[in-house]
Amino acid sequence: MKTRFLLSCLASIACVVGLGASAVAAPVAPRVIIVAGWENGADTGDAPGEYQDWVEREHLTRQIPVRGVKEPILRANDSGVYGLVLRSGPAELMALALALALDPAFDLKKTYWIFTGISGVNPNVASVGSVAWARWVVDGDALRELDDRSIPKDWPYGLYAIGADRPNTLPKDPNHYGSVTDVAQLTKAYPLNQGLARWAFGLSRNVTLADDPEIARRRAAWPASLPASKPPMILMGETLGALRYWHGEARNKWAQDWVRLWTKDQGVFVMTNEESQTNQKAMRLLAKWGYIDPDRVMVLRSGSNPSMPPPGVSLTQSMGDEGPGQDLAFDNNERAGAPVVAELVRHWDHYRDHVPSAP
Repeated sequence: MKTRFLLSCLASIACVVGLGASAVAAPVAPRVIIVAGWENGADTGDAPGEYQDWVEREHLTRQIPVRGVKEPILRANDSGVYGLVLRSGPAELMALALALALDPAFDLKKTYWIFTGISGVNPNVASVGSVAWARWVVDGDALRELDDRSIPKDWPYGLYAIGADRPNTLPKDPNHYGSVTDVAQLTKAYPLNQGLARWAFGLSRNVTLADDPEIARRRAAWPASLPASKPPMILMGETLGALRYWHGEARNKWAQDWVRLWTKDQGVFVMTNEESQTNQKAMRLLAKWGYIDPDRVMVLRSGSNPSMPPPGVSLTQSMGDEGPGQDLAFDNNERAGAPVVAELVRHWDHYRDHVPSAP
């Protein structure tokens, strides 16, 4: 009798344990996470920031809690597309991404990431409203700086790499920033998955971008020979991140040179902002720790203002004049990225295990 009773109890316990195990939901595996740097006011229904067009057009209607994060920073739709907004700026990404990675409710190992946002745009390469898929994110912080009024006569500017002795030269110690013999190891130029970037560009290159009459009027101030005078375009080109907000022809020359230097003449400076380099540092750490796949990270930036003034416009007048171009940049950023998101979702059975690439 006692044996039969004991067996009955064990069977009941096993049944309860089994029901409990089956009741624990499997981790959610986002197909795509779109990362925006900031938002104006609410996520929907008011003046847009970097996030709102994505939220509304991708129907990210569900707010998703993240363990340990009090603010509603994550949204999703029913197709596995998620949106993440950094309400407190670039330094927030590491904390939020780590919270997301450590939350057992999520599995990010197969997730594709699209880092979006507005930028200053190099007028020698593209115009306001243009959108660029990056192959590298180049870090413009941590360098040596001399007052340009006091530099040697044969120097173009007073900015140069720590460990170097003049501008446009790499450090004498080949391991000062990272190995200079292998561009993939350089810590001042974070290489993205270029095959994936080319694939994304191929999907979006023929998208119809929006334009704006005021922006078109301002384009007329640029020489017809410069891309800055042309309507918005979609292209491939690099993003330079620097915490200081720089502006002007001399600094634009530095940015072009700096990107070429650290990508070994393979990259072209197109977009500049203050957070891309910080974002990539955070993602590299998450990849190193095994939480994400770095080959699934994309960077899509759109130009809200030129990185130097057109002829006849003063530096102080042009500096920070983002207002007219912001809404256009928000709009076109989502337009260019939407076909990529749609393709990943539509054929998820394939892309879950096979990262797309183009030659």
